[in-house]
Amino acid sequence: MSYLFPTYARWNVTPVEAKGAWLTDKSGKKYLDFTSGISVCNLGHVPDQIKEAVEKQLGLFWHTSNLFQIELQEEVAKQLTDASGLDLVFFSNSGAEANEAAIKLARKSTGRQKIITFIDSFHGRTFATMAATGQDKIKTGFGPMLETFEYVALNDWEALQKAVDEQTAAIMFEVIQGEGGINSGEAEFLQKAQKLAQDNGSLIIIDEVQTGIGRTGKPFAFQHLGLDPDIISVAKGIASGLPLGAIVGKKELAEAFSPGSHGSTFGGNPVSLSAAKATLEMIFDDSFLKQVKENGEKLASMLEAELSSVSTVKKIKGKGMMIGIELTEEAGPYVNAAREKQLLILTAGTHVLRLLPPLNVTEEEMKQAVAILTEVIKHPVRSK
Repeated sequence: MSYLFPTYARWNVTPVEAKGAWLTDKSGKKYLDFTSGISVCNLGHVPDQIKEAVEKQLGLFWHTSNLFQIELQEEVAKQLTDASGLDLVFFSNSGAEANEAAIKLARKSTGRQKIITFIDSFHGRTFATMAATGQDKIKTGFGPMLETFEYVALNDWEALQKAVDEQTAAIMFEVIQGEGGINSGEAEFLQKAQKLAQDNGSLIIIDEVQTGIGRTGKPFAFQHLGLDPDIISVAKGIASGLPLGAIVGKKELAEAFSPGSHGSTFGGNPVSLSAAKATLEMIFDDSFLKQVKENGEKLASMLEAELSSVSTVKKIKGKGMMIGIELTEEAGPYVNAAREKQLLILTAGTHVLRLLPPLNVTEEEMKQAVAILTEVIKHPVRSK
C-alpha cells in the first residue's frame, strides 16, 4: 500500500539517478527527459555549477528567518529586476504562492477586488489561484470559489473590453498558456489589453511561472511582445529544482506590501537562493539565451519536417523550448507510448503533446527525441 494521498496519476517509473537530459529508474532503464520536471530543471538534472553553489551554502547555514538581512536575497532580487526591468521582489516557495502574492498585491494596491483571467489558464491550486484558473476541472468538488474572478477567452478583444470595469484590479495572464494547451496570446491582443488596463487604473499581472527563466529564449516571455507588466510571477526554473518562487513588481506598489502585510517562513531560503543565483547567472547570459532561441527553432523545424504531413497532427506551436504538438485526438496515449520507448513528455490540455527539454539540450538529444516522437505518432501502438 501507499502512504501518500492519491493526488497524482503517477507513472510506473521510479527515478534513482539523473544527469543532464537523462533520468535512470530503479530497473536501470534510461529515459530521455523532455519534461525537465515540468519546466523546472532548465539546465538539466544536477548541473555541476548549481550543485557546487548549493553545497557551499549548505556548509554555511540553511535557514534563519526573514527577520534577518539576507545578502543572497538582495543579490537574486537584483538579478530578477535587472533581467525584467521591474524594481522589487518578494520571495515565496512556489508558483502558486507567487501568484497568491500577486493577487493580494494587486487588490491591496488598487483598492479593487475583481481580477480578469482567461479560459484555459492555470495559475495554481491554492484557493485564490484555483479561483483564478480558467479550467473547471481544477475546481471540481471544492465548493464555491472566490467570487472576484472573471474569465474571458484568450484573444477575444470584445469580451475583454466588456469585462473590464471600475472594480477591475488587474488583468492576469500567461503569454503562452502551459497547462491549457500551449496557447499563445496574440501580440496585438495583449498590447491592447495592457493599454486597456492602464487607461482603467488596473494592473497587468503576467504569470511567468512556466514561461520564464529563459524557457522561450528570453529571460521572460513578455519581453517578446514589448509588454510592460506591473507584476510578474516566477518559480519553476528559477532554482534548478530547489523550491523557490517570487513576484517582481514596480516600485510604485511598495507601499501596499509594507511590514506585516505579507510573509513566508521559508520564502527566500538561502539554500534555494544559492541555487537560484547560480542558475540565473547561467541562463540570463545573452549567448546562452541566443542558443536557446536557435535550438528551439531547430527543434520546431525538425518536428515540422517529420510530422507536418501526418493526418493526426494539426499544428506545431509554442516558442523556444516550450513546444506543443496539437493532435486531432487525445494526447495521453501518445505520452504513454513515448515513455515505453524511453522518452518522457507531457500533455497540455487534452489534445496537445508538450515538450519541455532542458534549455541546454544537445542537437543529438533533440534528434533522438524527434525520432521517437515520429515513430510514436506515425505508427501509434496504444499502451494498455
